[in-house]
Amino acid sequence: MTATRAIETTTIGESRRVDAKPSRVRNGQQSHLTGAEPHVVIVGGGFASLNAAKGLNDTPVRVTLIDRRNHHLFQPLLYQVATAVVSPADIASPIRAILRRQKNVHVLLAEAIAVDVERKAVVLDQGELAYDYLILAAGASHAYFGRDEWAPLAPGLKTLEDALDIRRRVLSSFELAEKSTDPAERDALMTFVIVGGGPTGVELAGTLAEISRYSLARDFDNIDPTKARIYLLEGAGRLLLAFHEKLAARS
Repeated sequence: MTATRAIETTTIGESRRVDAKPSRVRNGQQSHLTGAEPHVVIVGGGFASLNAAKGLNDTPVRVTLIDRRNHHLFQPLLYQVATAVVSPADIASPIRAILRRQKNVHVLLAEAIAVDVERKAVVLDQGELAYDYLILAAGASHAYFGRDEWAPLAPGLKTLEDALDIRRRVLSSFELAEKSTDPAERDALMTFVIVGGGPTGVELAGTLAEISRYSLARDFDNIDPTKARIYLLEGAGRLLLAFHEKLAARS
């Protein structure tokens, strides 16, 4: 048997022990880790985090990857979930399954709350985890340009929950328009505004137009989904600033 290194912590008067060492046996394969190797903690389960973890494969370090969700999300296709083109399961993969063959990686489902730099510890929602080296790759969130009161009316598109919320709102708008007898209310319900002319905004606007003109065109009796109005708002001079002007112009 091998000793397991653990971190003794106290949270709200309760002693917690967070395992800081991956098992020495993974999928029937024996690990050569001794427990004395440097401990690398990676916060986040996105592309950068997974690439960092994979880059440390077969190196003399112990790696703990922390994420508050148990799946890796292929964010570029979130807009397709938001518009009911694909299922959420099509763009999400279990992090443990992705890293199962890497013997020096331990995956921990937890939320990182803060980092105590002086003590070299990541404070979690339950307990804390000591590290020798820390990689912060928690991703980014959307912003409301200082107008946080917009949040209940305008969800962002960074998570599966966001995408499913947008899907529900879009499809419900068509259903409510079908029941409405007020032409002005119908027009309002079939008007969609997207703020942000980057790749996600452009793709979302294009897919909304596609489903209203084709997928939903013949599904309703009292409304014509092809008459839905979609507005794409961008504060810069043009769409897709990260792309070459000729490519952006074609959008």
